[in-house]
Amino acid sequence: MRYIILLLTIFLCISVGFVSGQLTNTTSTWFLSLEKPPIYPPGYLFGIVWTILYAMMGVSLYLLIEKTKEKLPYILFGSQLILNFFWTLIFFGLENITLAIIEIIALWALLLWTIIEFKKYSKTASYLLIPYILWVTFATILTISIYVLN
Repeated sequence: MRYIILLLTIFLCISVGFVSGQLTNTTSTWFLSLEKPPIYPPGYLFGIVWTILYAMMGVSLYLLIEKTKEKLPYILFGSQLILNFFWTLIFFGLENITLAIIEIIALWALLLWTIIEFKKYSKTASYLLIPYILWVTFATILTISIYVLN
């Protein structure tokens, strides 16, 4: 049963990422017209990095399930996952860079709170989210850079 729960948590997170990825349109006229900073990575890298991060998030959630039934860490995790998903809709769907910056900063803060909360129950679960917050930090820098350049 433990392996089923592990697979389900990984599947949940990767599914959110998959749907988000399907909504990402990097071939739109709007996106292609944006000036990007020199640190902007090649497009294929995003899918690889996000898949790994979503899998790590799933493992982190599984480890939390093993440790506590307290509601707050689950609320935080779910909330940051929702914000993660909505960034794509705001940036690529609404083509609103300003709102995307506000949203990703909120995501970053909520993610930090999630990491802190998870550490109360499982240090490993908390540590598994560190690469995620680092990538969100990088994504925040990219988003702000795109705003400044455009």
